[in-house]
Amino acid sequence: MNNNVLIGYKQRDNFVDRLTGTTKLIGLIALSVIGMVSFDTRFLLVLTICSLALFRLSGIKFREVSFILSFITAFSVLNLIAVYVFGPQYGVHLYGTEHVIWQGVGPYNLTWEQLFYEFNLFLKYIFTVPLALVFLMTTNPSEFSSSLNRIGISYRISYAVSLALRYIPDVQNDYRQISKAQQARGNEISRKGKLTHRVKAAAQILLPLIFTSLDRIETISQAMELRRFGKMKKRSWYAEKPMKRNDFLALLVIALVVLVGIYLFRVNAGRFYDPFR
Repeated sequence: MNNNVLIGYKQRDNFVDRLTGTTKLIGLIALSVIGMVSFDTRFLLVLTICSLALFRLSGIKFREVSFILSFITAFSVLNLIAVYVFGPQYGVHLYGTEHVIWQGVGPYNLTWEQLFYEFNLFLKYIFTVPLALVFLMTTNPSEFSSSLNRIGISYRISYAVSLALRYIPDVQNDYRQISKAQQARGNEISRKGKLTHRVKAAAQILLPLIFTSLDRIETISQAMELRRFGKMKKRSWYAEKPMKRNDFLALLVIALVVLVGIYLFRVNAGRFYDPFR
């Protein structure tokens, strides 16, 4: 797998890669849930720092995920703008005070409370995205399906998720091959061409890409039927890893982080940390 793949597993020899898929799945779910529920800025800052450090430790190169990060960043900025447009006084309502920075028209006053609330949302985006990328790009899809099955999800569903993750890189490579074939025929869809022409040409690639994907699905489904997939209630997993000391240590750290987040609910008498009182 080359570095041009948007999202896909690539084997790396580091601490994160050696953790089992079960540990990484539990960590992703637990930290994402406690981070999304909490609005304690101090706690979110710690989660963000830890998430970025974990991303660095995982060995993932920025160029491998630059496109998806750019897309998510643009979406996050649009979401923050939409939050202000549709609820410019929501922060004032949450914290019960109003400190105006700039007097606007009608309800559109710029307040410290609204900025603080949206800053918390921004931190949530920052810490969850690296966590998800680390999980997706350091977890073997086959091991991921065994992890889902280990925590109680049906192996049929687990295997379906594994197949989806496994063939994301293949779909991307098919897209590139079709794109290069179109360019070889004189259809300019690279950055040299006009934006409208590139969008139209990219849309034309979708039809052959869909047919290619359908052929692959048919091949896989026939192979699974020949092997009587789904006939038994349980199955064994070739890529399943046993839990080791590092896994238990990682789970202990994750549990402590979650407990700290829950304890802060009691300290703050709720989910929100209020610096304005």
